[in-house]
This record gives sequence, structure tokens and C-alpha cells, in this order.
Amino acid sequence: MRLLATLIVLTGISAVASAQDKPEPVVELKTAGDKVSYAVGLNIGRNLKQQGLNVDLELLTAGINASLAGTKPAMTNEEIQAAFLEYQAEQTKASKEVIRKFMENNMKTKGMQQTKSGIQYLVLREGSGEKPTKKSTVSTHYRGKLVNGTVFDESYKGDSPTEDERPASFGVTQVIAGWTEALQMMKVGAKYRLFIPPELAYGDRGQSTIPPNSLLIFDIELVGIQ
Repeated sequence: MRLLATLIVLTGISAVASAQDKPEPVVELKTAGDKVSYAVGLNIGRNLKQQGLNVDLELLTAGINASLAGTKPAMTNEEIQAAFLEYQAEQTKASKEVIRKFMENNMKTKGMQQTKSGIQYLVLREGSGEKPTKKSTVSTHYRGKLVNGTVFDESYKGDSPTEDERPASFGVTQVIAGWTEALQMMKVGAKYRLFIPPELAYGDRGQSTIPPNSLLIFDIELVGIQ
């Protein structure tokens, strides 16, 4: 389970925090063991923050202490599993409600359209070439964002692609379901803005920096069909 995996220490040590991170309280790191202990704590905290997990620090510390000390925990393994499942169900329900309200309001945007499957899209530029099929291999430029504006993937930097930024190529069925559907609606040269609900993206699994149950927003340009 993704939530359970959060508490597993990563084998690799995270990179030094970026300049945007808040300054940490002064700590003394005299030995390699001190440094590893601190790094493990950072990893746990960063993973919890990345997943948006709001935990009680006192109870988190109590759980770690019980595990390290080998004392009897306050919960059985069955109760732990049930707690994660209950929490995950609550988070999924809350996320779906937020997305429902977002999509409902989003349809008020001028020019917004919606497919039967639930994808919303704006035609930023119409194309004049052919449409790909499920058997096609296409080349595209794209930028993917979360609702909060975080860019999680892109084929170019800046406002538009430059000549040295090559488009990404892949089979129409080798991507998320929302892309597979949308690509077949587009003509070569078209540029769409897609709003893809989680059930047509990564669902409750999430992916890398994409949290579970995320609505994905893509600007995608169909450059060509190979």
C-alpha cells in the first residue's frame, strides 16, 4: 500500500534541500550515525509532505519509538491495515468531491467541451492534418500540470518549444487512457488543453510526483503521425 510504504525508509539518501526550503533548526551532526539518523528523519518528513499526509508528530514519534524499542504497539497488524484502508477511503472520497466541484465550475469556461468519458478540453488551436488511430505512433509537445499549477512533466521549457527541444514520440495506446482518447480527436497541428480525471489517468495509485486521485491538466500539441 502506498500509505504504508511512506513509513519505509528509502535506501538512498535525499539530495540537499533546495534554497526554497525553510531553514532547519541548528543540529549537531558529529558522527556518520548522527547524519544518517537525521537524513532518515528528513526522508520520512519529505515523503509525508509530498503525499499531503497530515500526521500527528507526537503519535508518529511514539510509533517509531515503540518499533525501535521492541515494546508492544498500541495497534495490531490487522488494526494498522484497517486504519490505512479507512484513511485511504476517506481521502479518496474527499478528492473526488473536490474534483467534481472543479470540473463543474470548469465547464463554465468559454469554449470548454466534455467527452462522454469525462475529459474536458479546450481547443487552443485547430489542426488541418490527419487524425491518428489506436495503431498510430505520434510525436507531441506537451506540458502536464496538477491543479495547483505544479508542472510534473513536459517536453519543452518556456512558453513554446524551441528547435532543439524535440517532441516526444510514442504509440497512441502506450499512454494514459485520457491521452489515448484525446489524441484520436485531434488533427495534426492541433493544440488542446485537456482536463483528465484520475480514473482516466493514474487513479488511486498516483505516479512518481503525481499524488493519488489527481486531476491532470495537459497542454498538448499533435506535431505529427509517424
